[in-house]
Amino acid sequence: EAQLVESGGGLVQAGGSLRLSCAASGLSFGDYAIGWFRQAPGNERERVSCISSSYGNIYYEDSVKGRFTISSDIANHTVYLQMNSLKPEDTAVYYCAAEYWGICGDSHSKIPQLFDYWGQGTQVTVSS
Repeated sequence: EAQLVESGGGLVQAGGSLRLSCAASGLSFGDYAIGWFRQAPGNERERVSCISSSYGNIYYEDSVKGRFTISSDIANHTVYLQMNSLKPEDTAVYYCAAEYWGICGDSHSKIPQLFDYWGQGTQVTVSS
């Protein structure tokens, strides 16, 4: 059974950094694009970033571009999201998700309903 487990969330002051991890098991890691999404109370779940090892693509939403970095450790089936210069508006529950043969682009690998597996989420709170 496929499983994604996030870790690394927490409370940080504005301007600080956190690194989130998404450990995948039970799936052929290289066949999946891994996306990071976030959901704040009252808001829809939105994509933050995405990485596709199969297509060699990485994508960032404009709201995090230049501050967040996504990376993949294929050997350990783990995807990381390094978050720097955090802002209070980054506060949300962060989820990682896997999409089979996802492409990761402006209009690809963006809709949550298209992802096959989800983690349980990790809370990120940025205080001002």
